[in-house]
Amino acid sequence: MDRKLRMGVIGLGVGRGHVKNFRDHPGAEVVAVCDTNESRVQAVAGEFGVAGRYTDAQQMFDREKLDAVSIATPNKFHAPLAINALNHGLHVLCEKPMAMNTAEALAMKAAAEKAGKNLMINFSYRYNEMSQSLKHQVKTGVLGDIYYGRSVWHRRRGIPGFGGWFCDKELAGGGPLIDLCVHRLDLALWLMDFPTPVAVSGATFNRLGTERAAREGKTFTVEDLAVGLVRFANGAVLVVEASWALNIGEPEHMVTTLCGTRGGLVQKNTDGGYSFAGEIYTEEDGFMYTRKLDKGSRPVPPSHHEFVNSILEKRQPDATADQGIMVMRILDALYGSAAQKKEVTVTR
Repeated sequence: MDRKLRMGVIGLGVGRGHVKNFRDHPGAEVVAVCDTNESRVQAVAGEFGVAGRYTDAQQMFDREKLDAVSIATPNKFHAPLAINALNHGLHVLCEKPMAMNTAEALAMKAAAEKAGKNLMINFSYRYNEMSQSLKHQVKTGVLGDIYYGRSVWHRRRGIPGFGGWFCDKELAGGGPLIDLCVHRLDLALWLMDFPTPVAVSGATFNRLGTERAAREGKTFTVEDLAVGLVRFANGAVLVVEASWALNIGEPEHMVTTLCGTRGGLVQKNTDGGYSFAGEIYTEEDGFMYTRKLDKGSRPVPPSHHEFVNSILEKRQPDATADQGIMVMRILDALYGSAAQKKEVTVTR
């Protein structure tokens, strides 16, 4: 393709970052943006000089000659918008979580296969220097066979848009399990090379969020804490934890730990923020070694660039629909286990 890819972005809260990152790719241009909030459309379009401005996605699909679209709306609209875009012959980058449930995710994949277009899920935490550095270490065999992991994202107080769509199960599908844990779950699965999940045991709580909602007269119909154990067909297990409100010391606590037969690794955020450190732990000739990893000298492009590159290079993107479906199967099972208060099988 000699010309630049013509991109559209739907949902301009999180999607503002999509516009910026697409514009930074030499092979793409953002020609249209869409949001139900007219003032947000005008603000983002004006900031980045985008001509196509819409409050209705169908009008954007019908009027613009697009190659691809990214979807960064409330979770409820991921599947219908993605399927509509794919049916219009567009490649799709969809924000996490892929959908509200596995059935919707499978319908999205089917639409992508029928259209012959790329469907990428925006698991953005793979696309930083520390994650890529750790992935390189795993590929070299430093950890051996990974049999235990723990992947966590806790916030002391950090319920997004309290009382808004994030707190409404009908729009979001859930709370921090589907919002935050989805990132740490995907990161661990990606580093573990996606072993097949077979069963989970989960629990959810909403004590702090519900109390605040009662005081302030706001909507809160999701969990504020979720924990779970995932069992895989190869015998490995993974503990996951996520919270928007928990009585801990750090404002943000993110850590992913993996342990194997030869070594272990950890990725953790630093100073309660969004920068990350990494370490590798090994035993050699009876001595214990800890290696601190640098980010490396080669910058890692954002996920949006991988999406554009996959289209230009006519290949599947790194974060595939199948991987998004695996994450959705685990999330569905965790919510099911929490509701039934017992271990449940992960559907195939």
